[in-house]
Amino acid sequence: MPNMDTLLSQLKPGEKAIIKSIADNPMKTKLIEMGCFPGEELYITKIAPLGCPFAIYVSGYELSLRLNEAMNIVVERLN
Repeated sequence: MPNMDTLLSQLKPGEKAIIKSIADNPMKTKLIEMGCFPGEELYITKIAPLGCPFAIYVSGYELSLRLNEAMNIVVERLN
């Protein structure tokens, strides 16, 4: 069964994914500057109890994202 594209905000800790696209809005440049660009592999390291923030490992470091930022990133699950 092929992997389906989903939002980063829908992943659980330990899941890996590849960034497919980022919504075209003012936040896009900030996310790309932080290492979140199409083709980059990431994995979820932690999610706070209320679902925000997300901690992801991307581009060689751990990055914290707010829920609204994670909802702008389309990914393809790897596992």
